[in-house]
Amino acid sequence: MISLAYDKRISRLKQAMESDDLDAVFITPSSDLRYLTGYQALPLERLTCLIVSSGQTTKLLVPRLELPAAQVHDLAQFDIELVAWDETDDPIAMLAKLTGSVSRVAVADTMWAQKALAIQSALSATTVAAGSLLSQLREVKEDAELSAIAKAGLAIDAVHDQMGNWLRAGRSERDVARDIADAIVSSGHERVDFVIVASGPNGASPHHESSDRIIEPGDPVVVDIGGTMPSGYCSDSTRMYAVGTPSAQYFASYKILQEAQSAAVDGISAGMTGAAADAIARDILTEGGLGEYFVHRTGHGLGLDTHEEPYIVASNQKPLVAGNVFSIEPGFYIPGKYGARIEDIVALTETGLVNFNNTSHDLAIL
Repeated sequence: MISLAYDKRISRLKQAMESDDLDAVFITPSSDLRYLTGYQALPLERLTCLIVSSGQTTKLLVPRLELPAAQVHDLAQFDIELVAWDETDDPIAMLAKLTGSVSRVAVADTMWAQKALAIQSALSATTVAAGSLLSQLREVKEDAELSAIAKAGLAIDAVHDQMGNWLRAGRSERDVARDIADAIVSSGHERVDFVIVASGPNGASPHHESSDRIIEPGDPVVVDIGGTMPSGYCSDSTRMYAVGTPSAQYFASYKILQEAQSAAVDGISAGMTGAAADAIARDILTEGGLGEYFVHRTGHGLGLDTHEEPYIVASNQKPLVAGNVFSIEPGFYIPGKYGARIEDIVALTETGLVNFNNTSHDLAIL
């Protein structure tokens, strides 16, 4: 496991709360809770909630039956007080008492509406979403986080390196996906988050669910895979394969895609907006006649979630900064024919990008 100073993270959150004029922030089981405490709590109907208040000790309100799981993390060392509630208690009333008088609070974006509305009613306070506040903390990665993501990248690369063992004509996408999922766990991941095996015309659906379609000779195949490591940090990488030789037109389009993805990796720099970063790959695909088939953003942030800030998209005018980690994954998707995507996870530094996925970008002919 990686070593992190959760008390410092909460201190940074409290500083950000002052800037946003917030009296308290409430966080239920989510990657946000894990980021601030290291505790991966179960999202249950029973309330587990981190209470971060200005000028008060941070408290984690937990159901009595979940107390042993929370105690494993020794949260006291990070100045977090555990408060247990029993089955006959009203946890929302306890939360309100622990919080005290407040006028403006924030709740985690992923909090169940039932709980968010109950907290809002109990406190009679102006309630806003905490997403942007927490994103400010999470999107600039610490050195330990970068190391964890690098290990995740190596692990998923190892799975792509074995693709020739499973991907061949005559097998179904689903059977290939099952073998890949087993390999993701064997490579060191704690769990499989997704396996996309999209052959032939199915490749035109960016988030295709692996089906019973039999892979045919000449099919290009999109393989997009990812999982979560024991550290909690994620992997995500897409590579292109072909079972036999695809058409000359496909090869020509794929060369343009390679150029676009490579240009983005080489050209994105600190201080550039997400919109400007998105335009690098998009402009090349457009010039090559593939722009209308590039139907998604160029990339997304990655960390404890597979998708998080920052987003490499035309609407993002926020500058990218050193410490950001995100995907670079342009693609093209031609309905009824085929698709292609090349995806790397990269970390932005003051001098350029560090690539966490280093298997070949060439179309692999199997």
